[in-house]
Amino acid sequence: MLSDKELKMEFRKKASQKPENYYAVNVLKKEGYSRKSCMNCSRFFWTATDSGFCGDPACSGGFRFFGKSPAKHEMDFVEVWQKFARHFQKLGYEPIKRYPVAARWREDTDFVQASIYDFQPFVVSGEVEPPANPLVVPQFCLRFNDIDNVGITGAHYTGFVMIGQHAFMKPRDWNQEDYFRDIHSWLKKGLGLPNEEVTFHEDAWAGGGNFGPCMEFFSRGLELGNQVYMQYEVTPSGYKDLNIKVLDMGMGQERNAWFATAKSTSYEAVMPTVIKKLYKDTGVAVDSRIIQKFLPFSSYLNIDETEDIDRSWNDVAKKVGVEVDELKQKIIPLSAVYSIAEHSRSLLIALSDGMLPSNSSGGYNLRMILRRALSFIDKHKWEIDIHKLMVEHARYLKPQYPELQEHLVEVQEILEVEKRKYTETKKRASQTVSQLIQKHGVSPEKLVELYDSQGISPEIVAEESEKAGRKIRIPDDFYSKVAERHIKNSRTQETEEKYDLKGIRETEALYYSDYKKATFKGKILATIGSAIILEQTYFYPTSGGQEHDTGTIAGERVVNVTKQGNVILHFLEKPHKFVQGEAVDCQIDWERRKQLSQHHTATHIINGLCRKMLGNHVWQQGAAKFPDKSRLDISHYEALTEEQIRKLERDANEIIKKQLKVKKYFLPRNDAEKKFGFSLYQGGAVPGKSLRIVEIEGLDVECCGGTHLDSTGEAEQIKILKSSKIQDGIVRIEFTAGNAALRLNKEKEGITKELAAILGCEPEQIPGRAEELFEKWKQKTKKGKQVETALSSTKRHDGDILAKASEIFRTQPEHLAKTARRFLEELRR
Repeated sequence: MLSDKELKMEFRKKASQKPENYYAVNVLKKEGYSRKSCMNCSRFFWTATDSGFCGDPACSGGFRFFGKSPAKHEMDFVEVWQKFARHFQKLGYEPIKRYPVAARWREDTDFVQASIYDFQPFVVSGEVEPPANPLVVPQFCLRFNDIDNVGITGAHYTGFVMIGQHAFMKPRDWNQEDYFRDIHSWLKKGLGLPNEEVTFHEDAWAGGGNFGPCMEFFSRGLELGNQVYMQYEVTPSGYKDLNIKVLDMGMGQERNAWFATAKSTSYEAVMPTVIKKLYKDTGVAVDSRIIQKFLPFSSYLNIDETEDIDRSWNDVAKKVGVEVDELKQKIIPLSAVYSIAEHSRSLLIALSDGMLPSNSSGGYNLRMILRRALSFIDKHKWEIDIHKLMVEHARYLKPQYPELQEHLVEVQEILEVEKRKYTETKKRASQTVSQLIQKHGVSPEKLVELYDSQGISPEIVAEESEKAGRKIRIPDDFYSKVAERHIKNSRTQETEEKYDLKGIRETEALYYSDYKKATFKGKILATIGSAIILEQTYFYPTSGGQEHDTGTIAGERVVNVTKQGNVILHFLEKPHKFVQGEAVDCQIDWERRKQLSQHHTATHIINGLCRKMLGNHVWQQGAAKFPDKSRLDISHYEALTEEQIRKLERDANEIIKKQLKVKKYFLPRNDAEKKFGFSLYQGGAVPGKSLRIVEIEGLDVECCGGTHLDSTGEAEQIKILKSSKIQDGIVRIEFTAGNAALRLNKEKEGITKELAAILGCEPEQIPGRAEELFEKWKQKTKKGKQVETALSSTKRHDGDILAKASEIFRTQPEHLAKTARRFLEELRR
């Protein structure tokens, strides 16, 4: 099997031999274009001039549009999308809103990295209809492979808008010439470019077993976009046409705005008001004479494409006509300004879409660009408020992304927490770095390790090293090296035993319709060892964090239920003699089913309340529902306070009192996403063209396959046991509901009664007596500091009396009586 790169090269070679079969040759010829092979790189391209060179900047002489763009229509960043949308709407395309940059509907990535990500995998595969067809979308994307280039080259970004032109067509409806004609009309009429100013490159694209031709378009050395025609798939016997052919045109909104305004850097064109504010706040002045000479060669400093960055700086300095030190003095502060502007925009949109900076997964890269921006501010001793920059970004982007205005307060709260963590890290760093410098010094590898394990930025290390009279070199691709460690390519899947289910049709799952159904008649479809497969079943299999049902089939004990694909397997406790086609009476353990359903609905209640109380950044990060208790892990930047826990429990029980209806129904994926947005995917990505929706009216709507109550009142009561911060950015809440909560209350009453008897007081006097006992015990035993338990990092909510006693005795509620007896015995000795 060929790699994507090999497949692309092979197909491009094949397409170049008969371009009329793969590219819009008729349209190009009609427009006066002729096909040539580049005299420098040998690439095939189309031009309306007599030039022998393709449009790539390395072949055509770099960027050549500064100060005077060939585009007749000048547009700022927001105007590019507005005009593009109007232009394509007239051509029959429907403009749609961007998807969140947090790709919750996918399992293989944290962030959207291209506009086509919005429609993978379900639309591209043909399983689900697109939201419109054809369509255009201003999709914000995040990529972290070019962090070190941001600010230097004048064109690199971590966050950018890929304007997508997309169509998903059956082969009979596919019209590649029309799609090409449409994008050409944008270049010609939208930007106002004559054909002589646009060069088209023949290319190919391959990925994920699919491939097709591609046409790139350049003007004055700048690639404005490219149009991919995803038409074929790889098979063992060769390749064949896709059932759905996909148009995937991606055009950088930033590049088009830069090109149309002919600004010296793309950042000035894309973020004009923020850059203006930063120039004022920092006092950094732009030396127009040097910048205009520098920018055509700035791409030579692309860290990914140069083997010796120092040599590249010297080469560029010679071309500009200044000493390398002078060039760096002019460019480095400017690159810091541009990086701060760029990173603050990326963070604003990611945080508004519900992501959190953290020390793992995609959140790691968000924290990295925030700390990179803060490091620039510290290094240059600038007075810059990043949140104020975000407010300005949101104001400027309001015509395109009005939703950013809604989350500014929440974003500010997150930033304050992150800045506090950054300051604490700097304080810790001083001692750590000093010891390293004295012992071993700091290698480039150690720099990456320090940042990855302790969050100590290379700028902090450099600063501490200078204080010790030593100099360290920060790798020019430092942040890219770190980012590589945390870019998610795929999630590891849990491995479990797989059974040969070939020829066995899917089980009809009846538990969706009626969670109260505990008895039913079934028919055996197949048997595999101790497992029985029924034609249809009310038994719930372990999934979605909810434990399986137990019960009996024809009197035989069912101890486990699992789901493999769409087949549900019932495992019996003992060997059986059941045969295919046999009719059986089935009984589900109702009390267990009811308790699990109470815990599952309670999980949705608490999750919905957390989002209302804490903010849009709260997402379910994990959940488990057992018969005795349940737990919910949410994304949040700090541990919950006692007050928040009390409010959460109080509000949860108010929801129960209101007896809100719990609706359960199926919707086509598109309809569900349009109606409720992507917050549906609280439990992660869900496959299929139809989604099961669980809606608690006015509180919470999620895509969920679990068993749920019909009303919140059926949960009876919710009791929060404890809450703890289990890792950076993730808080765990443990709780019980229904009978489990009632049993817990009785246990607590027993503990309270026993403790009061031991201490010889009334229940309400327990905290005071416990305080007296503990102080006497400390004085006599000279144990000033009792060994701390997990309680110190855990906020418990076991009722005021026991909670206070637990704090005093430094132990868990279930150990209070034992601890009190021990203290009294030691005092009597």
